[in-house]
Amino acid sequence: MSMEYFLESCCTDVEQIRRAQEAGARRIELCEKLAVGGVTPSAELLKAAISVAKVPVNVLVRPRGGDFVFSAAEADTMLRDIELCREAGAAAVVIGALDSRGDVDMPLMRRLCDAASGMSVTFHRAFDVCADPLAAFEDVLALGCDRLLTSGHESDAFKGRFFIAELVERAAGRIIVMPGCGVRRSNIARIAADTGAVEFHASSAFFD
Repeated sequence: MSMEYFLESCCTDVEQIRRAQEAGARRIELCEKLAVGGVTPSAELLKAAISVAKVPVNVLVRPRGGDFVFSAAEADTMLRDIELCREAGAAAVVIGALDSRGDVDMPLMRRLCDAASGMSVTFHRAFDVCADPLAAFEDVLALGCDRLLTSGHESDAFKGRFFIAELVERAAGRIIVMPGCGVRRSNIARIAADTGAVEFHASSAFFD
């Protein structure tokens, strides 16, 4: 099953990485504290993950759980973490920031994207709580992000699959729209058929 699709596995430790790549994961998204939606992994975990991974490692850069409106101090932390990701050899960073209106925080996102120059950039599921998803999608495109991780502005990707299909069509090859959240062996074929997506994001449990 896993080899039929380009699958990214969300992993929080080295053992999950080993299992996922052995089962066919094509890429890893590394983070910690999934109970709060994921935060930036420790420097120790980042180094260990890069050392054992045989596939690209994309790293979540998020200083805390909760909302996606970040203070100046949190922005500085994210900029430092992006540099640590670069030094460790990460393939990409996974980032996202909104302003108090629920729009993409374009000034901060430009700073983060500039800091990530030379690495791939995924805009994460902050997109799924934005105020106007179509406007946000245009902002993500304008930033030049390589990938958008989304559940289609719904609680999971299966529920949001028809909006994801609209985003895939709007993208027209300019960005990879990657369904994530609730992608399982039991529904991935339906999500793939209904969305036209070419990459999928799943928890490490998908590969167990």
